Amino acid sequence: MPRLPYSASSRAFSHLAQIHPELTAFRRDLHANPELGFEEKYTAARVSEALRLCGVDEIHQGIGKTGVVGVIRGHKHGSGRMIGLRADMDALPITEQGNCSWRSGKQGLMHACGHDGHTAMLVGAARYLAETRNFDGTAVLIFQPGEEGYAGAREMIQDGLFERFPVDSVYAMHNWPAMRQGMIGINPGAMMAAADRIQINITGKGGHGAHPYQTNDVVLASAHLITAIQSIVSRNVRAIDSAVISICALQSGDLAAFSVTPGSSTLVGTVRTFNPDVQNMVERRLGELCQALGLAFGVNAQLQYERSYPATINTAEEAVFAGDVASDLVGEALVVRNMDPSMGAEDFSFMLQQKPGAYLRLGQAVGDDIIPLHNNRYDFNDDVLPLGAALHAGIVERGMPLALG
Repeated sequence: MPRLPYSASSRAFSHLAQIHPELTAFRRDLHANPELGFEEKYTAARVSEALRLCGVDEIHQGIGKTGVVGVIRGHKHGSGRMIGLRADMDALPITEQGNCSWRSGKQGLMHACGHDGHTAMLVGAARYLAETRNFDGTAVLIFQPGEEGYAGAREMIQDGLFERFPVDSVYAMHNWPAMRQGMIGINPGAMMAAADRIQINITGKGGHGAHPYQTNDVVLASAHLITAIQSIVSRNVRAIDSAVISICALQSGDLAAFSVTPGSSTLVGTVRTFNPDVQNMVERRLGELCQALGLAFGVNAQLQYERSYPATINTAEEAVFAGDVASDLVGEALVVRNMDPSMGAEDFSFMLQQKPGAYLRLGQAVGDDIIPLHNNRYDFNDDVLPLGAALHAGIVERGMPLALG
């Protein structure tokens, strides 16, 4: 067995380090066969077969369209406790540029966010927990589809996930390329921001570029609106709060029509916040700016504001508990308990709206050459597979301890 380039200490980790090559092979197979949200048929089948071979007690398929849930009962279950562990399974519509032998076999699709690794880590935890069952209660392993913009967590919840499996708490983790491998991060509060989509449709009066006085220029109006939008955060959000508004696309006119003033323009972007009051204020101010734009430039500006994912907010008690499990595993010096929140978003937030729980980050960086998530050259670091699986297992064993005697 090759030596791992970091240290960890637990019975689960020692056990899982022995099957590291198997976990790696499983992860790389998933990487080579990426699937988008709600299309994870191959992935769900591989997970289900792996759970069957692991000897879990129950396997439930098709929850939230393509989701899979495995159930493992401990040596005792008189405590009535039930803990959920979640991993996401879907890939992204990106063409992979890496040269690894396990690179994506599907043009235009790749695991650019490490969900293949998340799935493999939870399968590893399933194997260990099913073999040892050193806990008093029930472990519920949730393999979720459609995290990348499809709200698969919400889909599973609406499909009765927590009615069928009434967990007391739920946990998830995400690999983090900016943090050194062997480190684990958490925060007893916000971990990821709410993600909202905005679209602003501006209509005016087009005409000849040589006679702009005969038009209501939507391009000029769009430029002023983009500039004005930047004042919302700088002048309406308290400095101790956080918000991001980004206009990421502008479409108007025809590049071949250099002398034609268009009659319509569309702006698309995103809003990221942690505080619902700030989120409400941003939506209100965007609407007010659109109304004012109409008065100022003689155009019509209609705002479409879509709330996609809520903020991912850990509950304090469960965050401290998960941090303690991490500390037992890697040592307190390698646990970051006040991890800075990310303005990225995560649909695990829907589960945390329903149940207490915590979302952790698992470091995977090696050296200074950091390839970020959603990059076409990204690949999951297989060396952290046993560590992530052991962290999952530790949450179950420590959260539902098996009493002696």
